[in-house]
Amino acid sequence: MTIHTNASAADPAQVSLASFGPDAAIRCERAAAELRFGRPIRIVGEDGAALVALTLDTATPAGFRDLSDMLGDRLQLYLTPQRASVLAIDAPDGAMIGIDGMDFDTACHLGYLRGAVPPEGWQPASPLAEEAAGVARLALLLPAIVCASIAADDPIFADCATIGIGDIAVALAATSRRFEVVAETAVPLAGIKEARFVVFRGGFAQRDQIAIVVGQPDRTFPVPVRVHSSCITGDLFGSLKCDCGDQLRNGLKTLEARGGGVLLYLDQEGRGTGIASKMRAYGLQAEGLDTIDADAELGFGADERRYETAAAMLDGLDIKCIDLLTNNPLKVAYLKACGIDVVDRTPVTGTVTEQNRRYLRTKAERGGHLLAVDRLFGG
Repeated sequence: MTIHTNASAADPAQVSLASFGPDAAIRCERAAAELRFGRPIRIVGEDGAALVALTLDTATPAGFRDLSDMLGDRLQLYLTPQRASVLAIDAPDGAMIGIDGMDFDTACHLGYLRGAVPPEGWQPASPLAEEAAGVARLALLLPAIVCASIAADDPIFADCATIGIGDIAVALAATSRRFEVVAETAVPLAGIKEARFVVFRGGFAQRDQIAIVVGQPDRTFPVPVRVHSSCITGDLFGSLKCDCGDQLRNGLKTLEARGGGVLLYLDQEGRGTGIASKMRAYGLQAEGLDTIDADAELGFGADERRYETAAAMLDGLDIKCIDLLTNNPLKVAYLKACGIDVVDRTPVTGTVTEQNRRYLRTKAERGGHLLAVDRLFGG
Protein backbone atom coordinates (compact mmCIF):
# COMPACT_ATOMS: atom_id res chain seq x y z
CA MET A 1 0.00 0.00 0.00
CA THR A 2 1.32 3.42 -0.92
CA ILE A 3 0.97 6.21 1.59
CA HIS A 4 0.63 9.56 -0.15
CA THR A 5 2.37 12.38 1.64
CA ASN A 6 2.57 16.12 1.26
CA ALA A 7 5.59 16.30 3.53
CA SER A 8 8.97 17.43 2.44
CA ALA A 9 12.02 15.27 3.01
CA ALA A 10 12.76 17.38 6.06
CA ASP A 11 9.33 16.67 7.56
CA PRO A 12 8.43 13.03 6.85
CA ALA A 13 5.86 12.89 9.67
CA GLN A 14 3.19 14.84 7.77
CA VAL A 15 1.13 12.06 6.18
CA SER A 16 -2.07 12.55 4.20
CA LEU A 17 -4.83 10.09 5.03
CA ALA A 18 -6.91 10.87 1.95
CA SER A 19 -6.26 7.47 0.42
CA PHE A 20 -7.52 5.72 3.55
CA GLY A 21 -11.07 7.07 3.50
CA PRO A 22 -13.18 10.18 4.02
CA ASP A 23 -11.69 12.61 6.54
CA ALA A 24 -14.94 12.92 8.51
CA ALA A 25 -15.16 9.15 8.96
CA ILE A 26 -11.57 8.96 10.17
CA ARG A 27 -12.17 11.75 12.68
CA CYS A 28 -15.38 10.15 13.97
CA GLU A 29 -13.85 6.69 14.28
CA ARG A 30 -10.92 8.09 16.25
CA ALA A 31 -13.24 10.11 18.48
CA ALA A 32 -15.44 7.06 19.15
CA ALA A 33 -12.36 5.04 20.11
CA GLU A 34 -11.20 7.79 22.47
CA LEU A 35 -14.56 7.91 24.24
CA ARG A 36 -14.50 4.13 24.70
CA PHE A 37 -11.09 4.50 26.36
CA GLY A 38 -12.53 7.11 28.74
CA ARG A 39 -10.69 10.06 27.22
CA PRO A 40 -12.26 13.41 26.30
CA ILE A 41 -12.87 14.53 22.73
CA ARG A 42 -13.31 17.95 21.20
CA ILE A 43 -16.10 19.16 18.90
CA VAL A 44 -15.56 22.34 16.88
CA GLY A 45 -18.33 24.40 15.30
CA GLU A 46 -18.25 26.43 12.11
CA ASP A 47 -18.28 29.66 14.11
CA GLY A 48 -15.13 28.74 16.02
CA ALA A 49 -16.98 27.63 19.14
CA ALA A 50 -15.69 24.41 20.68
CA LEU A 51 -16.75 21.86 23.27
CA VAL A 52 -14.78 19.29 25.22
CA ALA A 53 -16.78 16.17 26.01
CA LEU A 54 -16.49 12.94 27.99
CA THR A 55 -19.09 10.19 28.40
CA LEU A 56 -20.02 9.13 31.91
CA ASP A 57 -20.20 5.54 30.65
CA THR A 58 -16.40 5.23 30.50
CA ALA A 59 -15.26 8.10 32.71
CA THR A 60 -13.51 7.30 35.97
CA PRO A 61 -14.04 9.22 39.20
CA ALA A 62 -10.46 10.52 38.92
CA GLY A 63 -10.93 11.61 35.31
CA PHE A 64 -14.21 13.29 36.17
CA ARG A 65 -12.53 15.18 39.06
CA ASP A 66 -9.68 16.31 36.83
CA LEU A 67 -12.08 17.65 34.23
CA SER A 68 -14.15 19.35 36.93
CA ASP A 69 -11.04 20.97 38.44
CA MET A 70 -9.97 22.28 35.03
CA LEU A 71 -13.34 23.57 33.89
CA GLY A 72 -15.02 24.69 37.11
CA ASP A 73 -18.38 26.36 36.65
CA ARG A 74 -18.31 25.71 32.89
CA LEU A 75 -18.88 22.00 33.45
CA GLN A 76 -22.28 20.75 32.28
CA LEU A 77 -24.12 17.48 31.77
CA TYR A 78 -25.87 16.86 28.46
CA LEU A 79 -29.07 14.79 28.57
CA THR A 80 -30.78 13.45 25.45
CA PRO A 81 -34.42 14.41 24.86
CA GLN A 82 -35.46 10.94 26.07
CA ARG A 83 -33.51 11.17 29.33
CA ALA A 84 -34.65 14.75 29.83
CA SER A 85 -38.26 13.64 29.47
CA VAL A 86 -37.72 11.01 32.17
CA LEU A 87 -36.70 13.88 34.46
CA ALA A 88 -39.81 15.89 33.51
CA ILE A 89 -37.81 18.28 31.30
CA ASP A 90 -39.43 19.27 28.01
CA ALA A 91 -36.29 19.59 25.88
CA PRO A 92 -36.82 18.37 22.29
CA ASP A 93 -33.14 19.01 21.47
CA GLY A 94 -31.79 17.77 24.79
CA ALA A 95 -30.90 19.64 27.96
CA MET A 96 -27.73 21.04 29.53
CA ILE A 97 -27.43 21.07 33.31
CA GLY A 98 -24.73 22.82 35.30
CA ILE A 99 -22.83 20.33 37.48
CA ASP A 100 -20.03 22.44 38.96
CA GLY A 101 -19.18 20.95 42.35
CA MET A 102 -21.15 17.77 41.71
CA ASP A 103 -19.38 14.50 42.51
CA PHE A 104 -19.04 11.62 40.06
CA ASP A 105 -21.69 9.36 41.59
CA THR A 106 -24.29 12.15 41.65
CA ALA A 107 -23.55 13.04 38.03
CA CYS A 108 -24.01 9.39 37.00
CA HIS A 109 -27.27 9.22 38.91
CA LEU A 110 -28.53 12.32 37.14
CA GLY A 111 -27.21 11.13 33.77
CA TYR A 112 -28.62 7.62 33.47
CA LEU A 113 -29.71 5.99 36.73
CA ARG A 114 -33.26 5.57 37.93
CA GLY A 115 -34.79 7.80 40.57
CA ALA A 116 -32.74 10.94 39.91
CA VAL A 117 -34.12 14.18 41.28
CA PRO A 118 -35.03 16.61 38.46
CA PRO A 119 -32.64 19.60 38.37
CA GLU A 120 -33.87 23.04 39.35
CA GLY A 121 -32.47 24.71 36.24
CA TRP A 122 -31.44 23.75 32.72
CA GLN A 123 -30.91 25.19 29.28
CA PRO A 124 -31.45 23.84 25.76
CA ALA A 125 -28.58 21.76 24.48
CA SER A 126 -26.16 23.08 21.90
CA PRO A 127 -25.58 21.35 18.54
CA LEU A 128 -22.02 20.66 19.71
CA ALA A 129 -23.31 18.65 22.67
CA GLU A 130 -25.72 16.75 20.43
CA GLU A 131 -22.81 15.89 18.14
CA ALA A 132 -20.84 14.59 21.13
CA ALA A 133 -23.77 12.37 22.11
CA GLY A 134 -23.84 11.12 18.53
CA VAL A 135 -20.23 9.99 18.85
CA ALA A 136 -21.14 8.16 22.06
CA ARG A 137 -23.90 6.31 20.19
CA LEU A 138 -21.45 5.36 17.44
CA ALA A 139 -19.17 4.00 20.16
CA LEU A 140 -22.10 2.03 21.68
CA LEU A 141 -21.89 4.05 24.89
CA LEU A 142 -24.51 5.80 26.98
CA PRO A 143 -25.18 9.31 25.60
CA ALA A 144 -24.80 10.99 29.01
CA ILE A 145 -22.11 13.55 28.24
CA VAL A 146 -20.03 15.69 30.59
CA CYS A 147 -18.96 18.73 28.61
CA ALA A 148 -17.89 22.37 28.67
CA SER A 149 -17.40 25.20 26.22
CA ILE A 150 -13.75 25.94 25.50
CA ALA A 151 -11.72 28.08 23.15
CA ALA A 152 -11.00 26.20 19.93
CA ASP A 153 -7.28 26.88 20.42
CA ASP A 154 -7.20 25.95 24.13
CA PRO A 155 -3.79 24.24 24.47
CA ILE A 156 -4.97 22.03 27.34
CA PHE A 157 -7.16 20.03 24.95
CA ALA A 158 -5.02 20.35 21.82
CA ASP A 159 -4.22 16.62 21.76
CA CYS A 160 -7.84 15.47 22.01
CA ALA A 161 -9.42 13.72 19.04
CA THR A 162 -11.42 16.41 17.26
CA ILE A 163 -14.49 16.34 15.02
CA GLY A 164 -16.41 19.14 13.37
CA ILE A 165 -20.10 19.82 13.65
CA GLY A 166 -21.87 17.68 11.05
CA ASP A 167 -19.01 15.19 10.76
CA ILE A 168 -21.18 12.26 11.89
CA ALA A 169 -23.74 12.78 9.14
CA VAL A 170 -20.98 13.09 6.54
CA ALA A 171 -19.17 10.02 7.89
CA LEU A 172 -22.27 7.85 7.87
CA ALA A 173 -23.27 8.99 4.39
CA ALA A 174 -19.77 8.19 3.12
CA THR A 175 -19.37 4.79 4.77
CA SER A 176 -22.77 3.22 5.40
CA ARG A 177 -23.17 1.78 1.89
CA ARG A 178 -19.51 0.79 1.38
CA PHE A 179 -19.16 -2.93 1.96
CA GLU A 180 -17.23 -5.71 0.29
CA VAL A 181 -17.35 -9.48 0.56
CA VAL A 182 -14.29 -10.77 2.42
CA ALA A 183 -15.23 -14.45 2.88
CA GLU A 184 -17.94 -16.93 1.95
CA THR A 185 -18.41 -20.64 2.43
CA ALA A 186 -21.05 -23.31 2.84
CA VAL A 187 -21.97 -23.96 6.48
CA PRO A 188 -24.15 -26.94 7.48
CA LEU A 189 -26.98 -25.82 9.79
CA ALA A 190 -29.27 -28.00 11.87
CA GLY A 191 -32.58 -28.42 10.05
CA ILE A 192 -31.46 -26.46 6.96
CA LYS A 193 -30.41 -28.42 3.88
CA GLU A 194 -28.25 -25.79 2.22
CA ALA A 195 -26.75 -22.59 3.64
CA ARG A 196 -23.88 -20.34 2.65
CA PHE A 197 -22.38 -17.68 4.90
CA VAL A 198 -21.21 -14.52 3.16
CA VAL A 199 -19.18 -12.09 5.29
CA PHE A 200 -19.29 -8.41 4.38
CA ARG A 201 -16.88 -5.84 5.79
CA GLY A 202 -17.40 -2.09 5.76
CA GLY A 203 -19.45 0.75 7.15
CA PHE A 204 -18.47 2.78 10.17
CA ALA A 205 -15.40 1.27 11.88
CA GLN A 206 -15.25 -1.50 9.24
CA ARG A 207 -17.38 -3.98 11.15
CA ASP A 208 -18.13 -7.45 9.78
CA GLN A 209 -21.73 -8.39 8.94
CA ILE A 210 -23.11 -11.76 7.83
CA ALA A 211 -25.53 -12.80 5.12
CA ILE A 212 -26.83 -16.39 5.33
CA VAL A 213 -27.99 -17.47 1.90
CA VAL A 214 -30.43 -20.37 2.24
CA GLY A 215 -30.88 -22.61 -0.79
CA GLN A 216 -30.82 -21.05 -4.24
CA PRO A 217 -32.88 -17.82 -4.19
CA ASP A 218 -34.66 -17.08 -7.47
CA ARG A 219 -33.88 -13.46 -8.27
CA THR A 220 -36.49 -13.30 -11.03
CA PHE A 221 -39.08 -13.10 -8.23
CA PRO A 222 -39.08 -11.09 -4.97
CA VAL A 223 -36.47 -12.79 -2.79
CA PRO A 224 -37.59 -13.70 0.75
CA VAL A 225 -35.31 -11.76 3.11
CA ARG A 226 -35.10 -11.62 6.88
CA VAL A 227 -33.13 -8.67 8.34
CA HIS A 228 -32.26 -9.86 11.84
CA SER A 229 -30.46 -7.74 14.43
CA SER A 230 -28.13 -9.68 16.69
CA CYS A 231 -29.44 -10.73 20.09
CA ILE A 232 -26.77 -12.64 21.98
CA THR A 233 -29.09 -13.48 24.85
CA GLY A 234 -31.93 -14.78 22.70
CA ASP A 235 -30.13 -16.10 19.61
CA LEU A 236 -27.25 -17.80 21.40
CA PHE A 237 -28.41 -18.56 24.93
CA GLY A 238 -32.15 -19.02 24.48
CA SER A 239 -33.27 -16.17 26.72
CA LEU A 240 -36.98 -16.25 27.49
CA LYS A 241 -37.21 -12.45 27.76
CA CYS A 242 -37.64 -12.02 24.01
CA ASP A 243 -38.64 -13.97 20.89
CA CYS A 244 -35.46 -13.17 18.93
CA GLY A 245 -34.04 -16.69 18.93
CA ASP A 246 -37.38 -18.06 17.70
CA GLN A 247 -37.55 -15.43 14.96
CA LEU A 248 -34.01 -16.29 13.87
CA ARG A 249 -34.60 -20.03 13.59
CA ASN A 250 -38.16 -19.74 12.27
CA GLY A 251 -36.93 -17.22 9.74
CA LEU A 252 -34.33 -19.65 8.39
CA LYS A 253 -36.95 -22.40 8.14
CA THR A 254 -39.32 -20.06 6.30
CA LEU A 255 -36.60 -19.14 3.81
CA GLU A 256 -35.99 -22.81 3.09
CA ALA A 257 -39.70 -23.58 2.78
CA ARG A 258 -40.01 -20.72 0.28
CA GLY A 259 -37.35 -22.31 -1.94
CA GLY A 260 -34.47 -20.08 -0.88
CA GLY A 261 -33.78 -16.67 0.56
CA VAL A 262 -31.39 -14.56 2.59
CA LEU A 263 -31.08 -13.79 6.29
CA LEU A 264 -28.99 -10.71 7.03
CA TYR A 265 -27.52 -10.97 10.53
CA LEU A 266 -26.64 -7.43 11.59
CA ASP A 267 -24.41 -6.45 14.49
CA GLN A 268 -27.04 -4.26 16.21
CA GLU A 269 -27.35 -5.61 19.74
CA GLY A 270 -30.00 -4.06 21.94
CA ARG A 271 -31.82 -2.36 19.02
CA GLY A 272 -28.58 -0.55 18.26
CA THR A 273 -27.51 0.43 21.79
CA GLY A 274 -24.90 -2.29 22.41
CA ILE A 275 -24.71 -5.23 24.79
CA ALA A 276 -23.77 -3.21 27.90
CA SER A 277 -26.70 -0.82 27.54
CA LYS A 278 -28.97 -3.75 26.77
CA MET A 279 -28.01 -5.40 30.07
CA ARG A 280 -28.61 -2.14 31.91
CA ALA A 281 -32.05 -1.98 30.28
CA TYR A 282 -32.73 -5.56 31.34
CA GLY A 283 -31.98 -4.55 34.91
CA LEU A 284 -34.47 -1.70 34.67
CA GLN A 285 -37.06 -4.05 33.21
CA ALA A 286 -36.57 -6.30 36.23
CA GLU A 287 -37.58 -3.26 38.32
CA GLY A 288 -40.86 -2.98 36.40
CA LEU A 289 -40.17 -0.79 33.36
CA ASP A 290 -41.05 -1.92 29.87
CA THR A 291 -38.34 -2.07 27.20
CA ILE A 292 -39.05 1.40 25.75
CA ASP A 293 -39.15 3.16 29.13
CA ALA A 294 -35.99 1.32 30.19
CA ASP A 295 -34.12 2.62 27.14
CA ALA A 296 -35.44 6.13 27.76
CA GLU A 297 -33.99 6.03 31.29
CA LEU A 298 -30.61 5.41 29.65
CA GLY A 299 -31.07 8.23 27.16
CA PHE A 300 -32.02 6.18 24.11
CA GLY A 301 -34.95 6.28 21.74
CA ALA A 302 -37.28 3.34 21.22
CA ASP A 303 -35.14 2.00 18.35
CA GLU A 304 -31.60 3.18 17.53
CA ARG A 305 -31.03 0.80 14.60
CA ARG A 306 -30.11 1.76 11.03
CA TYR A 307 -30.52 -0.33 7.90
CA GLU A 308 -28.20 1.17 5.28
CA THR A 309 -25.95 -1.81 5.97
CA ALA A 310 -28.74 -4.23 5.04
CA ALA A 311 -29.35 -2.34 1.80
CA ALA A 312 -25.64 -2.41 0.95
CA MET A 313 -25.48 -6.17 1.57
CA LEU A 314 -28.52 -6.78 -0.63
CA ASP A 315 -26.85 -4.71 -3.35
CA GLY A 316 -23.73 -6.84 -2.95
CA LEU A 317 -25.85 -9.98 -3.41
CA ASP A 318 -27.52 -8.43 -6.48
CA ILE A 319 -30.92 -8.50 -4.80
CA LYS A 320 -33.14 -5.52 -5.58
CA CYS A 321 -36.68 -6.79 -4.99
CA ILE A 322 -37.66 -8.55 -1.77
CA ASP A 323 -40.42 -10.04 0.34
CA LEU A 324 -39.39 -8.90 3.82
CA LEU A 325 -39.91 -11.24 6.77
CA THR A 326 -40.75 -8.82 9.55
CA ASN A 327 -43.44 -7.53 11.89
CA ASN A 328 -41.90 -4.06 11.94
CA PRO A 329 -43.31 -1.52 9.45
CA LEU A 330 -40.48 0.91 10.25
CA LYS A 331 -38.01 -1.65 8.90
CA VAL A 332 -40.01 -1.82 5.67
CA ALA A 333 -40.04 1.99 5.36
CA TYR A 334 -36.31 2.26 6.14
CA LEU A 335 -35.30 -0.26 3.48
CA LYS A 336 -37.57 1.40 0.93
CA ALA A 337 -35.89 4.73 1.73
CA CYS A 338 -32.55 3.03 1.04
CA GLY A 339 -33.69 2.06 -2.45
CA ILE A 340 -34.77 -1.54 -1.82
CA ASP A 341 -38.02 -2.56 -3.53
CA VAL A 342 -40.00 -4.18 -0.70
CA VAL A 343 -42.99 -5.59 -2.57
CA ASP A 344 -44.40 -7.75 0.21
CA ARG A 345 -44.14 -8.46 3.92
CA THR A 346 -44.32 -11.85 5.61
CA PRO A 347 -44.94 -12.00 9.39
CA VAL A 348 -42.49 -13.88 11.59
CA THR A 349 -43.50 -15.50 14.85
CA GLY A 350 -41.97 -16.74 18.05
CA THR A 351 -43.11 -18.54 21.15
CA VAL A 352 -44.98 -16.52 23.75
CA THR A 353 -43.64 -17.16 27.25
CA GLU A 354 -44.56 -15.74 30.63
CA GLN A 355 -41.21 -13.92 30.54
CA ASN A 356 -41.59 -12.28 27.11
CA ARG A 357 -45.32 -11.56 27.20
CA ARG A 358 -44.90 -7.93 28.29
CA TYR A 359 -42.05 -7.39 25.83
CA LEU A 360 -44.19 -8.56 22.89
CA ARG A 361 -47.15 -6.49 23.99
CA THR A 362 -44.91 -3.42 24.26
CA LYS A 363 -43.60 -4.00 20.74
CA ALA A 364 -47.16 -4.19 19.43
CA GLU A 365 -48.77 -1.39 21.44
CA ARG A 366 -45.90 1.09 21.72
CA GLY A 367 -43.43 0.05 19.02
CA GLY A 368 -45.95 -0.29 16.21
CA HIS A 369 -45.05 -3.89 15.38
CA LEU A 370 -47.74 -5.74 13.46
CA LEU A 371 -48.47 -8.48 15.95
CA ALA A 372 -51.88 -10.08 16.46
CA VAL A 373 -51.94 -9.19 20.14
CA ASP A 374 -55.33 -10.70 20.93
CA ARG A 375 -54.42 -13.99 19.28
CA LEU A 376 -50.95 -14.08 20.84
CA PHE A 377 -52.16 -13.36 24.34
CA GLY A 378 -55.48 -15.14 24.30
CA GLY A 379 -57.87 -12.18 24.20
